[in-house]
Amino acid sequence: MSGDKKIVRVGISCGDTNGIGMEVILKALQDNRLTQDITVLLYTSPKIISYYRKMLDLPEIPYIKVAHSGEAKPNKINVITPWEEDVVITPGEENQTGGTYALKSLEAAVNDMASNRFDVLVTAPINKKNIQSAEFDFPGHTEYLAKFANSEDVLMFLVNDRLRVGVATGHIPVKDVAKNLSKEGILSKIRLMNHSLTRDFTINRPKIAVLGLNPHAGENGLLGDEEKEIITPAIKKANEEQILAFGPFPADGFFGSESYKNYDAVLAMYHDQGLAPFKALSFGDGVNFTAGLPIVRTSPDHGTAYDIVGKNEASESSFRSAIYLGVDIYKSRQLHREISANPMVIQEKTRGED
Repeated sequence: MSGDKKIVRVGISCGDTNGIGMEVILKALQDNRLTQDITVLLYTSPKIISYYRKMLDLPEIPYIKVAHSGEAKPNKINVITPWEEDVVITPGEENQTGGTYALKSLEAAVNDMASNRFDVLVTAPINKKNIQSAEFDFPGHTEYLAKFANSEDVLMFLVNDRLRVGVATGHIPVKDVAKNLSKEGILSKIRLMNHSLTRDFTINRPKIAVLGLNPHAGENGLLGDEEKEIITPAIKKANEEQILAFGPFPADGFFGSESYKNYDAVLAMYHDQGLAPFKALSFGDGVNFTAGLPIVRTSPDHGTAYDIVGKNEASESSFRSAIYLGVDIYKSRQLHREISANPMVIQEKTRGED
């Protein structure tokens, strides 16, 4: 073992140019300790950086402008501009321009990541409506990246130090949730969650709680049959595969009684069932992680927040957490690969920590 510390390369897409993305990025990058072990590749323009820095009266960040990712300097904040024209910035306004340049930034970043120019992708918030185009016909980042990476199944995973919540169905209307649930679909998400907890979070034999769909988890069929016919069979099959999955639990009592503290992760059946309690309990430091991708992608757990743009009210806590979680997951995957290839690695790692 060489013992050399790898400098992790983090690519950051700028998100909607009229949202709070640049504010939280600039605030997160103020801490010069961040680049001690990280190389940053930020896909935006110096003009946008300067505009928001002056508007918000923020200190300058020591970045360097490079023509392309191949010129990125280690342990620096490298700014790469994927367009030549000036961008018209209208802070707090939802318009096509904000979506157009969010997509240009994202496309440049994912193409560079596919070429192994960096290791972790952190995406700033987009507006899911104004980014729509022939190139982006998806409900959100998660589905776009799954298509780009040719991943058949991925898991939206909200994470912080106290709670991890995944969702069985993603960005779909509530009226379509039940018909999009199946035994195989739920089982696939349980498998994905179990694999991610093991590989990405280094948890041995993780315990997974699965929520019901209906009030009181169906009340033995009185309030719905999905628990008996779909969710419980999926849990039983997961148990047969030696996965420690439990439930289905009624969502209200599960979170209200703090039962989530007894499990390593929770699988909710739909978006708001999982994200509403997560955001209420995350204290502003939650991270959205896409499990199941061959790449590491994280983002803050908030949106563009047009209503507070320019007011210097946006907290960078979630964005900073997204950077550090992405780095941690990347390192966990590296270690997992080393151990899988050579079980003696774990002994060497352990001896090195004595």
